[in-house]
Amino acid sequence: MTTVNGRTIAGDTVAAVVRQWRTVRPDLDTRPIEIIGRINRCAALLQQAEDAPLRHAGLTRPEYELLAALRRTGRELTPSELARETFSSGAAVTKRLKQLTGRGLVERRGDSRDRRVAHLRLTDAGRELVDEILPEQLAYETAVLSGVDSSKQGELGALLGELLGRLEERLAAPQV
Repeated sequence: MTTVNGRTIAGDTVAAVVRQWRTVRPDLDTRPIEIIGRINRCAALLQQAEDAPLRHAGLTRPEYELLAALRRTGRELTPSELARETFSSGAAVTKRLKQLTGRGLVERRGDSRDRRVAHLRLTDAGRELVDEILPEQLAYETAVLSGVDSSKQGELGALLGELLGRLEERLAAPQV
């Protein structure tokens, strides 16, 4: 731990960045770096590590997110609805759906009124895969968080939820 202007900063890579900025620009308030920098670094490390249960199932995180959205909503979704549910671009959803359909995990049904619209749903194999992976994925994520006290996990979740809510409101992102 390091103390900067009366604040204790953890000894991680972002702390080193903050120390460097404080040396060359002591006039700047680096608190945003301490938060946003750590969120970005955590996200990058989590993406780098990938998710073991998903990797074992031959899925990427974005593919799993599509399957999980279809499972948790419990209804058919259009590709544009899936894009909103997963914060993905339409092109990315189309590419992933092609792969998932080819693997027999998702099926398409045309709209009876508008042939341009497709309705997507999980196949039995897709539903079984999500139901099998979800407990493993939650256990994996629990292990990732195990170094943080459980009461602090709740506090961290609430703080991140507050930040996310403000960002979504500010940036007019769709809320799921």
